[in-house]
Amino acid sequence: MTYNALIRLASQWPLVLGSRSPRRVALLQELGIAFQQFIPAVEERQEAGEPPYAFARRMAETKALETAAQMNAGHIALGCDTIVVINDEILQKPRDEDEAFSMLSRLAGRKHVVCTALALSEGTKLLASGWELTEVFFNSVTAPQIREYIRSGEPADKAGAYGIQGMGSFLVDRINGHLDNVVGLPRTLLNNLSEKVIASLNKPPPVPS
Repeated sequence: MTYNALIRLASQWPLVLGSRSPRRVALLQELGIAFQQFIPAVEERQEAGEPPYAFARRMAETKALETAAQMNAGHIALGCDTIVVINDEILQKPRDEDEAFSMLSRLAGRKHVVCTALALSEGTKLLASGWELTEVFFNSVTAPQIREYIRSGEPADKAGAYGIQGMGSFLVDRINGHLDNVVGLPRTLLNNLSEKVIASLNKPPPVPS
């Protein structure tokens, strides 16, 4: 898969990843594009009645705008948010080991959805946003297996309390969708959004009548 629009975007405008995630950093680095990293301070709280995917999109947009606000004009900020959803309920990062155990026990032997939302902004202007979904099917795992995995420390900073690209891979039977979406940076979606941004920013101003 080539990501020509994303590569072109990063070559024309300074790109800033608004995320602390080392996994997102690695996925961008694999493409060989230049970018900076900034960690936005954003409170992640779902509003009453807010649908899960709309929440993820709002968080990505907020992070993108907060990142862009800290940059000089002309920088393109990328905001990201990944959530795990089961029965229309969001599983955030676990607060402690007991919550991680509860999450993983609930996911065991069942299907859930991983949603990653992305947003691109410049200055105070939101340029494009969207989300991608991947279905994840968990193996039936035992309580001792879950406890041993939690002791590794890997679940602590991950939505749904697992990392598919790390030791948590044993939990997953199969997925329906893109793996990089589960990791936290759907590059096909990012490429599509980049194409929209390029078209928007390169659009000539209207001719005065």
